[in-house]
Amino acid sequence: MSKTFRAWNIDQPQLLPPTVQDFVAKDQVAHFVVDLVKEQLDLIEITGTYGSERGQPPFDPRMMTALLLYSYCCGIYSSRRIAKACRERVDFMSIVGLDPPDFRTISDFRKRHLKALSALFVQVLQLCDKAGLVKLGHVALDGTKIKANASKHKAMSYERMEERAAELQAEVDKWLAAAEAADAEEDKLYGKDRQGDELPDWAADKKRRAEKIRAAKAELEAEARAAAEAKAKAEAEAEEERRKEGRKKPGRPAAPPSNEPDPKAQKNFTDPESSIMKSKEGFIQGYNAQAGVDATAQVIVAHGLDAKQSDQHHLLPMTDAIVDNLGRKPEQLSADAGYCSDANLEGLETRGIDGYVATGRAKHPTSGEGGSPRIAAMRERIKAGGQETPYRLRKQLPEPVFGQIKQARDLRQFVLRGLENVRQEWAIVCIDAVMGPALGASGAALPTF
Repeated sequence: MSKTFRAWNIDQPQLLPPTVQDFVAKDQVAHFVVDLVKEQLDLIEITGTYGSERGQPPFDPRMMTALLLYSYCCGIYSSRRIAKACRERVDFMSIVGLDPPDFRTISDFRKRHLKALSALFVQVLQLCDKAGLVKLGHVALDGTKIKANASKHKAMSYERMEERAAELQAEVDKWLAAAEAADAEEDKLYGKDRQGDELPDWAADKKRRAEKIRAAKAELEAEARAAAEAKAKAEAEAEEERRKEGRKKPGRPAAPPSNEPDPKAQKNFTDPESSIMKSKEGFIQGYNAQAGVDATAQVIVAHGLDAKQSDQHHLLPMTDAIVDNLGRKPEQLSADAGYCSDANLEGLETRGIDGYVATGRAKHPTSGEGGSPRIAAMRERIKAGGQETPYRLRKQLPEPVFGQIKQARDLRQFVLRGLENVRQEWAIVCIDAVMGPALGASGAALPTF
């Protein structure tokens, strides 16, 4: 006896034409994002830039904003991959309404409105605050290194720049001489008024590359001079402070800071504003992304980004950013040893924030000896708290958020280049990370990856 199967009617027309919304579950996150953009967010900074009625009507900026936010929720950052999803995935079709923009339109919209899109972070954060997802009882700070849109193999050290620039210049001089000799020979053959005296393309290319290397050298030299001046100023201020207190600096006098760049200092030719950084995956060409995470629902309440390896200088600006975003300060704040300094601990005291900043690395937050009285007091404070110290929340808060961003949303490398562009791209990523707890509170289904 043969088995009876359900009919497979792929060619059968439907009596009533469905809408694309019918193919997406009601609790799918695409509906949540569309409703959020249409009903909750103020997009005047984006919509206000459209005025002229000439030419073809543009795509609705609300739709484009929803499309970008949903794409980042799904871990899709490339404009080409977003455009492909608009043609192939019903959840994306439910946003664009079967009228997909091409990748260039998506890319241009993101570039044009990048600053306004990143500013939506505060609006989404304030919605979470109104929903009771942010209490600021405890906020933990942490940073993570993310690859830039550039290869570390496209970087060149200052020492190598000098060698390579000389090699290229010698090659250019050699080829110029060869071209001049060839011109003289052709003049004999064709006469001086005949064409044929242009430089070969390969000579011009190498000449431009030599100019680019010289420009990178000049940038490194300017940075070295600025660093030397800053170090000299700090040393002078410290010496003046010791003189007032009647103390002398122990040991031999330090050598004056050099105005010359370190021979190992590097510049990347693809994204010069990124830098070589040490991460858990080894050395990468990237940026240092920062996030402050609230303990109530793991909502990001502040973000930051730069191209410096150290986290220390981020603590007070990130703390102030929380106040700017929500209008009030956190009661407690924790951070790992990378943020520990006497100035940072003093800044938290001045702001009236109950701080817990590790004085030692990893599993031993109270390791280490000496330091200023504030650092010694912080060491004893965390040690006295034992298993009940609020510092234990530090690993429970930022690490899962970074895990969601890097693993679930697959953000291993930024799409844009340049410090300001990447800083705003990180803000958009943080918007979607903030939307995660809001989605959970609303009952919407998170996208599958």
